[in-house]
Amino acid sequence: MSYITLNTEKLAQNYDFLNHLFDRHEIEWAVVAKLLCGNEIFLKSLLSVIDTDICDSRLSNLKKIKELSPETKTVYIKPPAKRLAASIVKYADVSFNSEIETIKALSEEAFKQDKIHRIVIMIEMGELREGIMADSLPDFYAEVLKFPNIEVSGIGTNLKCLNGILPDREKLNRLVNYRRNTEKIFKKKIPYISAGSSVTIPLISKGKVPDGINHFRVGESLFFGTDVFNDTYIKGMHKDVFTLTAEVIEMIEKPMVPTGRVGKNLTGESPEYDEKDRDKTSVRAIVDLGVLDIDVKQVYPLSEGIEVLGASSDMMILNITDDKKDLKVGDEINFGVSYLAVLRAMNSDYVDKKVVNSLKMKKKSEKAEV
Repeated sequence: MSYITLNTEKLAQNYDFLNHLFDRHEIEWAVVAKLLCGNEIFLKSLLSVIDTDICDSRLSNLKKIKELSPETKTVYIKPPAKRLAASIVKYADVSFNSEIETIKALSEEAFKQDKIHRIVIMIEMGELREGIMADSLPDFYAEVLKFPNIEVSGIGTNLKCLNGILPDREKLNRLVNYRRNTEKIFKKKIPYISAGSSVTIPLISKGKVPDGINHFRVGESLFFGTDVFNDTYIKGMHKDVFTLTAEVIEMIEKPMVPTGRVGKNLTGESPEYDEKDRDKTSVRAIVDLGVLDIDVKQVYPLSEGIEVLGASSDMMILNITDDKKDLKVGDEINFGVSYLAVLRAMNSDYVDKKVVNSLKMKKKSEKAEV
């Protein structure tokens, strides 16, 4: 059976790298753990490494985090559904919001549960995902202040995830001004501007993150060492926290070009082939995972001389003609993986999850949360 491995030691080194970076610039941050899909084995590994709040966009995942580590502060990072208000208040210490009616429901539930529920007001900054329009912030904030058991701990925004809009100093400065003006109008402090994410990290060293941007939410760079802004990697970070492993279940020399009338395959494509390869053969290995488990365009063999040719629902086909390792049936092949590849694998019950280089659980320190 195929499996995905999380290397706790490399994850810890990536965490420490980011932690030192943010500490130097007096920025607080939280880990976005939605990639782990609430998997208990991997969450335990993460909790052994971090000393920050955890963000997720799935309520069941936050529930699992609270079960494993009740003292860990949890943040729900998409506008909540009104019908989930009771559970949001129960399992999320903070939620990101953009609708008055939802905040009203959270207020009612927080009162029932005798809690103070903190919120971050999300503001639209060009990405056209969640967030109120900036010019409505004063009126929106005035309405929020009427609700008991609700505390505004920050304003925030999201960039890059939907339309690829990148952060820049001008956008971030506008957020700082929005907070300053709102505090002046209402004579009430708003502690945080949660406007940083993995894509914003490269702007820190270039001095393009204003002082008022004091909170980041980071997932991809932590787990993959990626410089999302420049589509590359951050020097000094590990890009191989995760490894995908699959077993060879068939290895036979076959023609390079299929024969017969070509229709559409499983993914709706009609593959094209170079006729000059018609008389050529290649050694093909089949491994035990497919498009049900992984996006084959988001994985790459870690050994040279192996090429991914394609996949069906539960088998991936490799060209190993140039491989020098003398592979045989029963051997394992390791693959590097991207964010989306891990996300797909984490949602597959057919891919086992394993942890290597485990660490003892960290004890969370007392620090402010968003």
